[in-house]
Amino acid sequence: MTEARPLGADEAAFIAAALSGDPARFALVTERHRRDLQLHCYRMLANYEDAQDLTQETFLRAWRRRESFRGHAALRTWLFRIATNACLDFLDKRHDRAPLPAEAPEVLYLQPYPDRVLPEDPQESVVARETIELAFVVAVQHLPPRQRAVFILRDVLGWPASKVAGALELTVASVTSALQRARVTVRERLPGRRLDWRSPATHELSDGERAAVKSYIDAHERNDLAGLSSLLRDDLRFAMLPERGTGTTTAEDAVNGWVSGGLFRPGHDDWRGIATTVNRMPAAALYLRAPGEPEHRLFAVAVLHVVDGRIAELTGFAAGGTPWPGLPPAL
Repeated sequence: MTEARPLGADEAAFIAAALSGDPARFALVTERHRRDLQLHCYRMLANYEDAQDLTQETFLRAWRRRESFRGHAALRTWLFRIATNACLDFLDKRHDRAPLPAEAPEVLYLQPYPDRVLPEDPQESVVARETIELAFVVAVQHLPPRQRAVFILRDVLGWPASKVAGALELTVASVTSALQRARVTVRERLPGRRLDWRSPATHELSDGERAAVKSYIDAHERNDLAGLSSLLRDDLRFAMLPERGTGTTTAEDAVNGWVSGGLFRPGHDDWRGIATTVNRMPAAALYLRAPGEPEHRLFAVAVLHVVDGRIAELTGFAAGGTPWPGLPPAL
């Protein structure tokens, strides 16, 4: 990168750490960028565990290339460039992460992102919700990797085309072309959603979202199938990952399908729940107590998209036997 800019305190500290050759000192300087980089990798990869791994790979690459940093670009810019290219290298090697075809309804490798590790920077927070909600993350997975990188750097992070071109070793014209194609795909995948990510947007849950989560948990704890059905829209979009089969269903058919699968029947009817948030979305952590067991064990996390007080989209993640950040394994 060749931006002309005065050397800032962050950059000066990084250069001093690099010249010292002390890995611990280097880690102290770069660690403050971990949350931003991890969220960036997650948007690229849609998988929380992969995002953690690629963030660590970013720091390793930065350490190996530390002597090449001269402060011509902001340290954050330099690290984001390394992270983006680390993600592109990862996607190039993983054939199971090819861009999704237009008709693909779900991302089987999708994982939710714990809110507790989101960036604390207020500038990031005002855009975080609409650019980290599950529907957005899934939409981005339909883009080819380099087009995906252009879209995220330009439209989410707000980088100018020249900076994106330098980071990805592309021409400005090719960046502009890739962005235009990416925007078309994302708009097609997010019909009716707010697509202006540059203006401030709240990241707090609405009263309606909080009420929907509480009612959803209450219906489980009471085994109230009628109440559960009343919370769901008749054009509910439901997925239970990592299984295939995302589709639109009526509220009645959705509940009947869960019952026919064994839920809410004897042995699968002793529920407790915790209201939480992931991807800045309302979610319910559901715990199930098996017959003879003393505790309720974490069974699934249901992430909800609530429209006018009712659940329009429900993405469930099987959580049994899997440590879940920020949630107890048992109640």
